[in-house]
Formats: sequence, C-alpha cells, structure tokens
Amino acid sequence: MAPVLDFPQTVDWMGQSTPVWPMQTIDYALLLSQDPGEVERVLQACLEEGYFYLDLSGLDGRRTLSDHAALLALMKRFFAAPIEAKNEFGLLSSHLGYEPVGSRTGVAAGSKDGYEMLKVSRDEIQHDSPRIPSPVKNSGDLQILENAIGSCNTVAKVILSALSTGLGLTGAGRFEHAHRNERPSTTTLSMMHYLPLADLAGQNRLGHQKHTDISTLTLLFTEQWGLQVRPPGGACGTREMGFVAPRPGCAFVHVGDSLRFASGHRFQSCIHRVVPFDPAEHRYSVAYFLRAADDTLFVDSEGRAVTAAQWHDEKFKAFTDPELWQAMAPKSMILGGMKEDGEDKPLSASAAAMAKGASVPVQVEA
Repeated sequence: MAPVLDFPQTVDWMGQSTPVWPMQTIDYALLLSQDPGEVERVLQACLEEGYFYLDLSGLDGRRTLSDHAALLALMKRFFAAPIEAKNEFGLLSSHLGYEPVGSRTGVAAGSKDGYEMLKVSRDEIQHDSPRIPSPVKNSGDLQILENAIGSCNTVAKVILSALSTGLGLTGAGRFEHAHRNERPSTTTLSMMHYLPLADLAGQNRLGHQKHTDISTLTLLFTEQWGLQVRPPGGACGTREMGFVAPRPGCAFVHVGDSLRFASGHRFQSCIHRVVPFDPAEHRYSVAYFLRAADDTLFVDSEGRAVTAAQWHDEKFKAFTDPELWQAMAPKSMILGGMKEDGEDKPLSASAAAMAKGASVPVQVEA
C-alpha cells in the first residue's frame, strides 16, 4: 500500500499534511569500484544530511537483496511463533536476544513501543551453537542468518572504506581499522515486527521513539511506509519530521553516533522515528547495525572520552529508561548531540488516539 503524494512531496497522515523528504541515491556498484565521483557524493551525503538510499539493484548488490528476501520470510515465521518459543533465551545482552513489545519508550507521549525484536549479533552467529531461539535454529535458518549478516557487513564496510577515502584518511586512521572483523563488537542484525494497532488495543503502545542510532552505520531494509527523519537543516529548510519513501532495490543508510564521533563531529547523525502509517498492517524491517570494536575510543558530544562499548551500553539503557528519566537526561544521549532547530509538530489527536487503541482510517491507494 502506497500513500497518495501531493506536490510538493507531502502525504496526508492522520489528518496532517506531512512532508516526504527526498534522499540522495548512492550507487553501490560505483562505491565498490571507489569511483571518485560516487565517493564524493556519499561523503557529502554524510556531511550534510546523515542518510541516503543505497542502490543495490546491480549485479554486485543483488545478493544482498536476495539474502534480505530470505530473511524476511524467516522473520515472519519467527514472529508468528508462540511467545514462549520466541522468548526462549530472553534478552541475553543488549545486542543479542528477543525483546517483547513494550520494552522501550514509544513515539507518543506516555506510550511504550509497538514492536517486538529479535537480535542476532555478528559475534554470536559465528559460535558452534549460537544462542538463537529454536523456531529459527535449524541449519537452513542459521545459514540464512549467516548470509544476511555476512552480506550486510560487506556492504557496510564498502561504504566505510569510501568515507575514509573521501576524507583522505590513511593507515590506522581509516574508519575500517576500528571495525576489523576479528575484534569483539556489538555489531548486530535486528529484525523488527510492528504489530497492527488492533493487536495492541488499550495497551498504549505505538511506534518507535525519535532517536539517533548508537551505531557507526545502519543498513535498514523495509518495503513498508512508517520511517520518518528530521533533516538537519541547511538546504532542507524546514526541520519537521517527515516520511521517507521505501524504494525497490534500495536500502536506507543512516549515519550513527559512533561515526559522527569518529569523524570529529563533522558527519550528521540521522534523527528518525517510526510511526504507524497503515494501522492495520504488520510492518517488518531489518536493521544491520555496524559498530566499532568495543575498545575503540571516541570523544562524545559532552567532550568525554568513551569506548564504543561504553557508549552502546549507556545509550541502550537510556532507550529503556522511563520517559521522565529520558526527559531529564541531556539530548546528547537520545539524539547523540544532534541539535534541533524548533520543535516537532505534536502528534495529531488521531495519532494519540491510536496509541490508546482507537481505530483511525488512513488514506492510501492500492
């Protein structure tokens, strides 16, 4: 289901005219060849906006798309399993295991999140007997998970290498040096299932709160509407939250806090959230969070020297803190130090009603 777009790019969402922000499209095949023009384009996208589409439709990217399609089928089977099976191990660590709906703050004031999530870390999948719930632990499913993690890791490293080249980094100063495969990290594959609002009626659970990612880079795959970003300003003019349209053959790429810190705060970290566009649908998305080795040192937005592992643990705790505690914390935590000009539009009365379980129609076209 796709929304009806008006000119200039807007969509009617919950009775409000909401922007649909454009994104630059970066060609993965050209990045793989270190094409100078494409290296410059991806560098500028990270310096100016902090997000872009990555076109994977060429020969070199189609394997990643195929791996994602297989993973999507696996996810749907997993999330349809009984809660006892999904929660076999619980949340083993902040980057490994199952999180039930309502584990974090939601998108509306006073709400909890509206999704469940399975996380499989890159380090864990390489063990002889990885701790993965039994519904997806047969040999075929483990191969699907390995393929998805391996292909996403390769794609993310190609982007990282291009950014190092674009900034003129050399030797141990290149970003890849802090992301060597043999070093422990919290890099993880996260599979998310946003439930239809009818399944959450009366539970005050809705979407995914506004935040920046902990990671270096996030590769995000989804075929469904719901992702919103807040452009950092400049050429984009207004700074309100707006949708980005799913594009066939493409992944979304977000710059995370760790890469912003590693770039000397030159790169923009993407401020984003997820809202229910079609309240009746099951929404699925996959995020591969590439993160630096645990002992990598950064200087954060408060001027502190922190390791990648420390930043990950502190921010993950903030995500799960009560909303009041989050409001008392500096914005350098949830938003990674990104500055916002002005305030977000409040969620409409319709959206607030959805969080309470009311049925609200959404205008879409087939």
